[in-house]
Amino acid sequence: MERDAARALRSQGLTMPAIAERLGVSRSSVSLWTRDVPFQPPTRPDRRAWTPDRRPSALHLRKLAEIEQLQSWGREEVGSLSRRELLLCGAMLYAGEGGKRDGCVKLANNDWRLVAFFCTWLRQCFDIDEHRLRAQLYLREGLDLEAAEQFWSRATSIPRSNFGVAYRAVPDATIRHSKHVHGCCTVRYSCSHTHRAVMGVIAALVDADPG
Repeated sequence: MERDAARALRSQGLTMPAIAERLGVSRSSVSLWTRDVPFQPPTRPDRRAWTPDRRPSALHLRKLAEIEQLQSWGREEVGSLSRRELLLCGAMLYAGEGGKRDGCVKLANNDWRLVAFFCTWLRQCFDIDEHRLRAQLYLREGLDLEAAEQFWSRATSIPRSNFGVAYRAVPDATIRHSKHVHGCCTVRYSCSHTHRAVMGVIAALVDADPG
C-alpha cells in the first residue's frame, strides 16, 4: 500500500516532497498519511557521502527543519483551490511554461506535479475533448521507456495509446547525468479556440489592476 510505504519512508527521515516523488503521489496525500509520524532529519544528506566522523552541521539541520516548517505553512495557506483560483494559477503557470504559438495548448516539464496540475487545469477550466489530449516523452538513452510511459500516464491520466513516439536523446559525456529517470513530458491539445481562450485569460491577468 502506498500509505504504508509513505509512513515507512517518513520514519526513515525522508521529506514529504521526496516521498511524493518516489511514490508518484501528491504531497497532500503524503501529508495526510504521515502527519502523525515523527520526523527526524536524516543523518546523511542525499547527495553527499558522510563518514562516521563527519556529521551534518547544525546549520544544515536547521535548514532541513525550516524547509519542512515552511512547506507545511505553504500547504495550510494554499488549502483547496476554487475553480477561479485554479483558472488563475494555471494561467500564470502557462504564461511562464506554456507554448505561445496559436493553435495548440502545450506544456513541457520534467516535474510530474506541474504537468499533472496543467492537465487538471485544462480539464476543469476549459471544454476539451479528452481523446485529443496527446503526450510525448523526451528520454535519454539507457532509461526505461516502458516505466517512463507508465509513470507519465498515471500522472496525466492520458492513456498510453495517446503517447507519441518518444524522443531519445543520445548520451553526452560532457554534461551531467540526468536525475530525471522518467524524462520530460510534453502534453499537447491542438485547438485554436482553446489556445486563444488561454491567452485571453493571461492577457486579462497581466493587464489587471493588482491594487
